[in-house]
Amino acid sequence: MRITEANKLLREGILNIFFTPQLRKLRYKPSRVKHPTLKTKGLSKDNILHIYFDTETGLDYPDGDEWFIVEYLLPHSVEMPDALKNPDLFSSIPAGKGVRQWRHRELVRYRQGKVKRFEEAVGFIDQKAAELREMLKQNSVITTPRSKAEKKKTG
Repeated sequence: MRITEANKLLREGILNIFFTPQLRKLRYKPSRVKHPTLKTKGLSKDNILHIYFDTETGLDYPDGDEWFIVEYLLPHSVEMPDALKNPDLFSSIPAGKGVRQWRHRELVRYRQGKVKRFEEAVGFIDQKAAELREMLKQNSVITTPRSKAEKKKTG
């Protein structure tokens, strides 16, 4: 078996056995949104920002069994403020038929040598999603529905 095949199997196994179940415990649900380029299934906590795992990038590296890329997808064709458009925050991704979606990619290392850091990696993924969601709210890219209590106060 070549290193690329071994790394892909290992990554997919770790995602299916550990990461997906742990994120489900944090109230992430399977996403119904199909990613424009990745083949993996996504997860979403709020149906706004969707998490996908890139199991292909870096398969040919010898340490490719220690990390993967998490992609946070905003699958809505929205106007993104210039302040959020950059490689460290959001970049556009074509979704066909003139539709442009937005994504943030993050390298997640879940193992260093013999030390496995699965729990830290899950916490990082969840925290990064919350940070990105908050940035989108602060920049009026997304709005969240008002709670029943807020609706009663304002009528």
